[in-house]
Amino acid sequence: MFDNLLYQNASAVLKSDIVQGQFPGAVLFSGPQASGKLTCALETARILSCSNGKGEWTCTCPSCSQHKALVHGNLLLAGPRDCTPEIAAASTAFIQACASNAAYLTASRYLFLRSVRKLTLRFNPVLRSNDDKLNKIAAVTSQIDEELETIDFPHELPPAATVEKTCGNLLKLCSKLESDFLYDSIPVSQIRNASAWARLKSVEGKKTIIIENADRMLESVRNALLKIMEEPPEDTVFILTTSRRNAVMPTILSRVRTYNFTERTAAQQHEVVERVFHNDHFSGSINDYLLTFLPVAQDKIRQTACSFFEEIASNRIPDASSAVKVCGDFDPRIMLRIFLDGITIAQKKLMNSAAGTQASAELMQLLRTCWNDVSVYNQSPLSALENLVRNMARINKIHGNIFKCAVM
Repeated sequence: MFDNLLYQNASAVLKSDIVQGQFPGAVLFSGPQASGKLTCALETARILSCSNGKGEWTCTCPSCSQHKALVHGNLLLAGPRDCTPEIAAASTAFIQACASNAAYLTASRYLFLRSVRKLTLRFNPVLRSNDDKLNKIAAVTSQIDEELETIDFPHELPPAATVEKTCGNLLKLCSKLESDFLYDSIPVSQIRNASAWARLKSVEGKKTIIIENADRMLESVRNALLKIMEEPPEDTVFILTTSRRNAVMPTILSRVRTYNFTERTAAQQHEVVERVFHNDHFSGSINDYLLTFLPVAQDKIRQTACSFFEEIASNRIPDASSAVKVCGDFDPRIMLRIFLDGITIAQKKLMNSAAGTQASAELMQLLRTCWNDVSVYNQSPLSALENLVRNMARINKIHGNIFKCAVM
């Protein structure tokens, strides 16, 4: 059990609870980004549904086979996630394995297929039945399914050049699916749909509902989740994940058992990157490795953000359209988060004075609003940045050109 979860003590505790029949109906996996929480949640769902009852990764029962491919009907996955960097990283490993007919080809094939389905699972019609964009979503997911069919098990793989072309097509489709249709906060309709599905009797095995980044849920969504968790169906398990446990609603925390995930050491993260993505040259964190697959380098995005702030600090109006263009239209959206983090870093010296601290607090609220305007309310990045420019300039003026203190 949990053979694919590396360097996390939580796996031993989980294994013990499952073997002893003490695994509860609702749990929270809490820990840093890229610490294996989703991997563990998906593996827990497989183990709980194993027809043989042993849950070993090598199990070939129909339930385990479907869970390993992430196509099991007893699994729902919801919540925001930046999926495309992992898909790009998995694609690179898969393409390289195909080209060299590497011993780890099967593992890399699984890695890529699962990385794509970690995204497409969030668009299950069960969750999206009331979504007014359902037809548009279905048009993209059906194209993804068609492309996956050519490289999926049990088919023989096509030539390496065809695999590379297919992976490229899939990456473009997944990027469109994520940027156009994946919300940064779960709509309440998805929780209600998941609740109705949970109450349907399972034909065989446990049903599992995984909700990632549970700390980002709005109040109406949290309340809807509480209703189903107060009287959870006997054959359904809820697995929530978070990187910010203190931001999860206390009433939800009271209804889950928390399993804590820790930050892996630098050496351990290097080994994870080497074993999972078969790259033995990268020496940074897992998260930093995934971000190397962004279409625009992190350093370039942060430098653009710094220049953006410096322009306003100098009482000039930065060109928002130019910033958007340099940052690749902020597609995927994680690049907008990096850009906003860059402004956060640029303004840090404001904290050296009382007036600066007040201005900084107001600026932080603007940055949160900018992110929500794009990720939650689907405003265009250009429009959101133009609003940000106006509001930053206003704060700077009200506080007597305070931003210049941060760039001196």
